[in-house]
Amino acid sequence: MRFKLTIFQRAAPGRPFTFPGVRPSAVAAVNEARMRKLYVIMVGLPARGKSTLAQRIREGLEADGRQVAIFNNGDLRRRLLGAMSTRPEFYRPDNAEGRALREDLCRRNLERARQWLAQGGDVAILDATNVSAGRRTLILEELRDHPALFIECVNEDPLLLDLSIRAKARLPEYAAYSEEEAVASFRERLGYYEAMYTPVGDGPERFWIRVDSLANRILQEQPCEASPMYPAIREVLVCPWVRSLYLVRHGQTEFNLEGRIGGDPPLTPKGLEQARRLARHLRGERIDWLFTSTRRRSHETAAPLLAERPDLRCLALKEFDEIFAGDCEGMRYDDIRATMPQVTMQRNADKYGYAYPHGESYAMLRDRVRRGVMRVLFLAKDRPIIIVGHQAINRVVLALFLKHRKEDIPYLNVPQDKLYHLSVTPQRKLFERISY
Repeated sequence: MRFKLTIFQRAAPGRPFTFPGVRPSAVAAVNEARMRKLYVIMVGLPARGKSTLAQRIREGLEADGRQVAIFNNGDLRRRLLGAMSTRPEFYRPDNAEGRALREDLCRRNLERARQWLAQGGDVAILDATNVSAGRRTLILEELRDHPALFIECVNEDPLLLDLSIRAKARLPEYAAYSEEEAVASFRERLGYYEAMYTPVGDGPERFWIRVDSLANRILQEQPCEASPMYPAIREVLVCPWVRSLYLVRHGQTEFNLEGRIGGDPPLTPKGLEQARRLARHLRGERIDWLFTSTRRRSHETAAPLLAERPDLRCLALKEFDEIFAGDCEGMRYDDIRATMPQVTMQRNADKYGYAYPHGESYAMLRDRVRRGVMRVLFLAKDRPIIIVGHQAINRVVLALFLKHRKEDIPYLNVPQDKLYHLSVTPQRKLFERISY
């Protein structure tokens, strides 16, 4: 009896297996089985939204019936190394001891991920910076059994980066530092990452996506189209993701009673009572972030909520200031009709596109409100949010999620005694208007 020795050639990182002497149909079956599972490798500098995006990918794939797990290098580092790994010099590129420890942690997590897939998992997500070409080469050399998709998060919004860094400086690992010491330490660490940084596409990876993690937009990609999970992952990357958003208009103001537009008026006694009712209505509801405009009426409406929730994080954003009426700020509608009839006529003809003299239109407003919403969603990281805004602002926010025709936006109803509640993910679209 003769035996034929077949040499099975190990696949190069990201490449199909080859089997000399084996029927092409059998090779195709093996490679098809290989593509049924996937490694997702997060890439990016700290505070760019990698962990939030990793959680969303897991949730989106689990909703499709996939078995998904996240393997976070930072969690493993803190558990095994403790405070020593908080010091910025641990991340210095020329620190041989620190580099060896970091590579050991990486290998441990890679082995955990490999075992997860071998034991029945579908997708293993490696959540770490992975900014150097050398680190990504190591990953590809270790993970040859299934394809690896690299997802790079980019975001250079200075406000968000500063707030994100300050949030990281409040983590337990910085308990021994003052806030400013922790921020300085983290920024020094960030500088070391920047020195090692190589964008995806310029490194060894075959399959990759570069995504703007603020705008939910794919910037570039080298697709992993043979993976059955790839379409679902791309949907997660571009979908607005709102776990729970309460959208509220400020309470009644003196200008509302007088029929005036714009300005910075205070709430009336009725408006103050509406603010208190709002706080009572939301008792028992989880809210982690409160966002306001910089206007007095927005702050006064939010005040009862903040008084009941001292730990509620709050931020005022100019992006949510009411539409600017320019020369008509503070005027009564009746006076505008009487003294500036051309303004009333032109605005009635195109309420979306018309801008008050030296002021704003809804078309102009949309860009800044969209920027504010993107900032809100990035900072909140899928936690429950409330925005206390204004009539025109809330109309634009609603239109961003509900896809209204632009010409209909100025006519959306935003009462002062009702709130909107929205929840939007790839699997869930909830919209409700609730009286309080």
